[in-house]
Amino acid sequence: MDIKRILLVEDNANDIELILTGLAENNLANEVIVVRDGEEALDYLFRRGIFRLRREGHPILVMLDLKLPKIDGLEVLAQMKSTPDLRQIPVVILTASREESDLIGSYNLGVNGYVIKPLDFHEFVDAIKSLGLFWAVVNQPPPGSLPAVVRE
Repeated sequence: MDIKRILLVEDNANDIELILTGLAENNLANEVIVVRDGEEALDYLFRRGIFRLRREGHPILVMLDLKLPKIDGLEVLAQMKSTPDLRQIPVVILTASREESDLIGSYNLGVNGYVIKPLDFHEFVDAIKSLGLFWAVVNQPPPGSLPAVVRE
């Protein structure tokens, strides 16, 4: 059975709620792991700290805010894309930042998409539905993003 997990890295409680609503409305992931800072994101991805015992397999998508406590989103992205085991995981930046330097920096580091969070509630939820639909249903996830199927 394919377990479609999405890692959401977001520190704003309202945005977390909107993103989870958008994903849930279309049943786009069996599980959304929410972490609230860059350090937790890296701990999850590298299976260390409180996540050292998490089940194997990587998320099919990382939705990553840029402005995060402890370690910012660009540093999380840089560490992911410089690690052979993690570099294939699709990463979509989901941010309020319209700074050209953030956009250029994200693409230079290998981000797969850059979405500016809409201010309108319905536009925000629709944007998340579209993102989730593409990455969780249409896109073929990279090897290692789903746990191996045990056959008897």
